[in-house]
Amino acid sequence: MSDDTLTIVLVDDEEMVLTSLSSFLTLETDYLVKTFTSANEALNFVRGKDIDLVMSDYLMPEMDGITFLAKVKELQPEVPRIILTGYADKENAIKAINEVGLYQYIEKPWDNDDLLIIMRNALEKQVLMKKLQQKISEINKAYADLQGIHKEIVKTFI
Repeated sequence: MSDDTLTIVLVDDEEMVLTSLSSFLTLETDYLVKTFTSANEALNFVRGKDIDLVMSDYLMPEMDGITFLAKVKELQPEVPRIILTGYADKENAIKAINEVGLYQYIEKPWDNDDLLIIMRNALEKQVLMKKLQQKISEINKAYADLQGIHKEIVKTFI
């Protein structure tokens, strides 16, 4: 992946869930894990920071996870979004995937190994997409430079 530390934002109104996820990720990865029990506080953090992945609970008091992740998508559309829920609600899963462009829908209780694979895959995709965008920018700049050189050559010989 990348040499840079990847920042993961976790949002759940249950402190126990955040502690469990954060402890597991701290032990198993080099990710910088930021946890929030408030969706609004998490949004304020996302507004001002470069983040790499967001995982949110579905049912929270301030706003539901779909609404929260939709706002994250507006702020940072390229960041993978995962929803974690204790409710096996296929209708809301489909709604979330379509409306919010979810990377994954995970049911509680989750399997740590599966969760880690999902997160790593999402982050790998994120890193590859950033590299692709960077290469596209480099190609566009090189093309613009070539066009400028071409114009200079044409001016010289005409």
